[in-house]
Amino acid sequence: MAVTASMVKELREKTGAGMMDCKKALTETNGDMEKAVDFLREKGIASAAKKADRVAAEGLALVKSEGNKAVIVEVNSETDFVAKNENFQKLVGDLASHIISNGPASVEEALEQPFAEGQSVQEYINASIAKIGEKISLRRFEVVEKEDGDAFGEYLHMGGRIGVLTVVGGSNDAELAKDVAMHVAAINPTYVSRDEVSQEEVEREREVLTQQALNEGKPANIVEKMVEGRLSKYFEQVCLLDQPFVKDGDQKVGKYVQNKGASVKSFIRYEVGEGMEKREDNFAEEVMSQVKK
Repeated sequence: MAVTASMVKELREKTGAGMMDCKKALTETNGDMEKAVDFLREKGIASAAKKADRVAAEGLALVKSEGNKAVIVEVNSETDFVAKNENFQKLVGDLASHIISNGPASVEEALEQPFAEGQSVQEYINASIAKIGEKISLRRFEVVEKEDGDAFGEYLHMGGRIGVLTVVGGSNDAELAKDVAMHVAAINPTYVSRDEVSQEEVEREREVLTQQALNEGKPANIVEKMVEGRLSKYFEQVCLLDQPFVKDGDQKVGKYVQNKGASVKSFIRYEVGEGMEKREDNFAEEVMSQVKK
């Protein structure tokens, strides 16, 4: 029978599942509402939908490489307990492998791709939600490619709370690339080099520093020199190559890498939950929420 908009609406209200999932369920069950509900439950979609409004700001970042391709991915859960769960960790690894092999352009595209045993990636995640009992979401990822003579640097801090992927050019020294990734994890630069900082941002910073110097009562004839000196300090804060290297504070990162005959091409740093509003559960409540599952 024809699936109508009102039928889809009714099924959405019953299960909380998405519009396309409801339409598919009704089509598969020839419009039988009860069978459609069961269809969604069997797929893990109904139980997943009930958790959709929960905040999932914990989880793991993971970096994985295969040949000249690498991926950095963040998958979120509701609690840190689940992030340490073997099933959750396997899910993150499976998703990273899928993305590096299939190269989706976006999270939305990744979720729609076929995964295994007739499931889509989203259905695989939904099944894991039903099994683990928490909202789980693929938040973001980025696939990076390198040249044959380059090296990937892969570093995970605190078991995956922070993940960094770097590309070092002109050298296949993976240890060097990992050292740079470790530095990025610790210091959190914004750019690789000064060249990446827009002129607009530089001018805005220069204006602020100039006004600061004038407010301090510095003579106008020395303000310009002071501002240029302070601008160099600003570049140290935001530019990787200008920063003192964490493993050798006497050298800047740029100089350290250059002395190894290499250069830093790029870096990506993920910190789990950054920019997300985290819920304010206390530790005891978090423990009890797990005990009751």
